[in-house]
Amino acid sequence: MAVPKRRTSKTKKNLRRTHLKLEVPGMNTCDNCGEMKLAHHVCKSCGHYKGKDVVGE
Repeated sequence: MAVPKRRTSKTKKNLRRTHLKLEVPGMNTCDNCGEMKLAHHVCKSCGHYKGKDVVGE
């Protein structure tokens, strides 16, 4: 049976796992109301996109 000869150090373990992390979506502030919104998406709070009122209230 294959068994490691030495214990893997914390540094080696963490260096191997640097890519195993959660990614946060790209967030921007809305130009109209200042709320945080996803990039290239309509603002959920006011309904504006690229300076235009897309979702009428």
